Amino acid sequence: MTQPATLRSMLEAVARGEILPDNALEQLKYFEFEPVEDFAKVDHHRALRTGFPEVIWGPGKTVNQIIQIMTRLNQHHGVVMATRIEPGVYDQIRQQIPGALYYDLARICALVPLNLTPHHAGKIGILTAGTADLPVAEEAAVTAELSGFLVKRLWDVGVAGLHRLLRHQQLMREVDVLIVVAGMEGALPSVVAGLSDRPIIAVPTSIGYGASFQGLAALLTMLNSCAAGVGVVNIDNGFGAAMLAGQILRTAERLGAQQD
Repeated sequence: MTQPATLRSMLEAVARGEILPDNALEQLKYFEFEPVEDFAKVDHHRALRTGFPEVIWGPGKTVNQIIQIMTRLNQHHGVVMATRIEPGVYDQIRQQIPGALYYDLARICALVPLNLTPHHAGKIGILTAGTADLPVAEEAAVTAELSGFLVKRLWDVGVAGLHRLLRHQQLMREVDVLIVVAGMEGALPSVVAGLSDRPIIAVPTSIGYGASFQGLAALLTMLNSCAAGVGVVNIDNGFGAAMLAGQILRTAERLGAQQD
């Protein structure tokens, strides 16, 4: 269950007399945030505030710190994610948390319920200019899927061979938000925005020769796009793109519910 669902279930159990108020209070003690030794304060209320639980940024943390934070989050949330986890770090995590899964291309380690299926309305399409952009694109795709969204993937359709993209315009019509991932000169989001009426989230990657400046050239191209409806996230930030796409779809879902 998600943390909001856990809270609702607990309150309903108290109302039915199945849980004593004192026991519920003990369980609610750390719903706002929970200290983890002296290195972290796990934000359990983030799902209630923003719709998505806290996600662990892996780099800079020790393996033991990641394990402890994942364990605490798992007590309150159905899905626990840690991003930018290298294979060697995952091997150590798995020794302590046997159920941890690893999405190697996305470099995401996660605890996921067996019955995880898309539960939000709308589809997210993710496109890459080239195969080298796949790690960033898969970070976006896996993040979106673990957040409860249906994802459609379309890889290696960059502007150097534009006919590849044009052959797949049907996919762009099937989805509701498009995440477009590109390195080098970063032109693909502008092209896609000229072909689609969907919101476009552009993700520059650090792929490219020297003058690409580790993704800065692609970032500037995307920021200077002449096509309307293009939003841009930071270099290599597939996670942030998925979060933004999710917020767009959840807003549409909420507005639709208000009209019913």
